[in-house]
Amino acid sequence: MARSITLRGNIKAPNFDVEDIFGNRINLRNYRGKRVFVGFFRHAGCPFCNLRVNKLESAQAQLKEKNMEMVFFFESTKIRLLASKYHTNIHTIPMVADPEKQYYNLYGVENSPMKSAKSHFMSLIQTAIKAKLKSLPVHWMADNESISTIPAEFLIDENGVIRVVHYARDLTDELSTDLITQFAEEGGRTTSSTS
Repeated sequence: MARSITLRGNIKAPNFDVEDIFGNRINLRNYRGKRVFVGFFRHAGCPFCNLRVNKLESAQAQLKEKNMEMVFFFESTKIRLLASKYHTNIHTIPMVADPEKQYYNLYGVENSPMKSAKSHFMSLIQTAIKAKLKSLPVHWMADNESISTIPAEFLIDENGVIRVVHYARDLTDELSTDLITQFAEEGGRTTSSTS
């Protein structure tokens, strides 16, 4: 199933006003004056996503020094995320459970069985091994989580405007760390969009 909308750069980011898994209120408007990375990931046991989260978490201190915050969305339930020691240890980055995919739909996050199947066929085993070696969660889906969700990442400037849009082409496709760091340092006037 294709996404119903596709966001583009240089528009106001759709606002979200939600609780993270710890009950903290997260409102995108409250981040005005800061740059924000917003990531939409798959389920709590997805090795592709957990490796990505691990990489972003490692860069958090450096990005925060440059006035950038991060917000992570997962399609898993709050209960499932709270049951994961790995995810509950990431308490300095807001992590939002969105099992109904309200905000996934608002941001045009794609569902593609074909892209997901291709990624699983090409790189699931090696990705799962990498995740296991880092002690990251790897397990099958539950609670109506979807095998076909394709991640998306957005860079939002100090005024709440989306400057970089990245709809992943597959489960290993992500914004480069260099681009995120450059955006944290300088902001952005150009947009990047893939699908």
